[in-house]
Amino acid sequence: MEQNKQILLVYNTLTRQKERFEPLNAPHVGMYVCGPTVYGDPHLGHARPAITFDIVFRYLKHLGYKVRYVRNITDVGHLEHDADEGDDKIEKKARLEQLEPMEIAQYYTNRYHAAMDALGVLRPSIEPQATGHIIEQQQLVQQIIDNGLAYESNGSIYFDIEAYNQKSQEAKSWPQYGVLSGRSLENIKDESRSLAGVGEKHNQADFALWKRASAEHIMRWPSPWSDGFPGWHCECTAMGRKYLGEQFDIHGGGMDLVFPHHECEIAQAVASQGKPMVKYWMHNNMITINGQKMGKSLGNFITLEQFFTGNHESLSQAYSPMTIRFFILSAHYRSTVDFSDEALQASQKGLERLIDGLKNLNRVPVSEHCDAETKQFVKSLRQRCYDAMNDDLMTQLVVSYLFEACTVVNKLIDHKATICAECLEELKSTMTLFAEEILGLSTVNSQLSTGGNAAREDSFGRVVDMVLELRAKAKAAKDWATSDHIRDELAALGFEVKDTKDGATWKLNR
Repeated sequence: MEQNKQILLVYNTLTRQKERFEPLNAPHVGMYVCGPTVYGDPHLGHARPAITFDIVFRYLKHLGYKVRYVRNITDVGHLEHDADEGDDKIEKKARLEQLEPMEIAQYYTNRYHAAMDALGVLRPSIEPQATGHIIEQQQLVQQIIDNGLAYESNGSIYFDIEAYNQKSQEAKSWPQYGVLSGRSLENIKDESRSLAGVGEKHNQADFALWKRASAEHIMRWPSPWSDGFPGWHCECTAMGRKYLGEQFDIHGGGMDLVFPHHECEIAQAVASQGKPMVKYWMHNNMITINGQKMGKSLGNFITLEQFFTGNHESLSQAYSPMTIRFFILSAHYRSTVDFSDEALQASQKGLERLIDGLKNLNRVPVSEHCDAETKQFVKSLRQRCYDAMNDDLMTQLVVSYLFEACTVVNKLIDHKATICAECLEELKSTMTLFAEEILGLSTVNSQLSTGGNAAREDSFGRVVDMVLELRAKAKAAKDWATSDHIRDELAALGFEVKDTKDGATWKLNR
């Protein structure tokens, strides 16, 4: 197939460079992405990794790979401030709401799914929950203990980083702890001095594999060491290995997970099985507000529901899910994106321009021959889009190329250029492929209009078309008063009507 000829480069955080993507067991690809900790409504910061790795998933499948995509649900073990002490985030929410922790986890998992569906994010192949894999996590911990790289303290089990690094010096194939983030052990010790619970540890930087539960702790399981719960870092290593094997291709997540979460995952995998688990580590950058990371722990987040309804003081209006998706894809996934209401307004206008271009393809007049400029543009457009995607998923360049295509479509409609039937089909195919299949920008009206209904919106469009047909009949009968009256009434309602040689077109200025 044509797409299999493409050479894809991805940026590997581990090597800090772009590398040619070559799966371990082509055509099969294993990809694991860290999912949400489900104790609150999903916000814009959750949308970015979901959309980023949705693009990876879509594009790899388009290239002909058979992708098993695993994205977890963290429903236990993620303590406050990502430390080894404090409350479990879900359990704390459960106490506040006077509910069972699993009620909290299920409720917010459902909310997360609904938001991701609205954003056009495809469901993963497997979505395992941490609480469903306690046995696998205990097995992981036992393997690390058996290899002499973990120790027990008051019923809790901690990873011994100094012992691990000493062994990595002996086994040259073992990466040092800190290889992913570029931190040295001394720097990590200094950063860890302020953390509580150091008294149980041999070293301030050691991290929990299993935590003994206090008397009031609700979520607890029996283990050889104590009644307790797994450390946050264990779940992804255990579940990634269970569903993708001891070695797999891609592990992804937000850049804020590089340290400590993914750093700990690398050490756990090597300590338990004697070899690294992941070939390519991929990370999206953060969404910021006034230069500060957006997140629940910082209290500066805006939920996706608030974007969809406009119910937030920072928003001047509601924004559709596809506008949010377009906003995120308009920047490269490794760049920081600073949120502002103005940026979302610009994204809304950009999305409307793209949707109008796709719709207007059906109105382009066909000629016997293409003019040279149009023919050259159409023939090069597909490979230019492929080149952008192959260069570490440059979605922002694909968007710019699609905008160029929209300009060409407008020129064709205005009879300022000509195109033959073959080139028009190629233009339609390329624009639809990259806008809808690969970027996932749905043109379904219900997803472009906040709170819309597909059947209602489709009927709405047909009614406007019927009104314009009446106007066309009035013009044909030279009933200029009726024709102008219909146009003026539509304009008063926010509809922009444009007369062309091939008939009238309309769009609603939102």
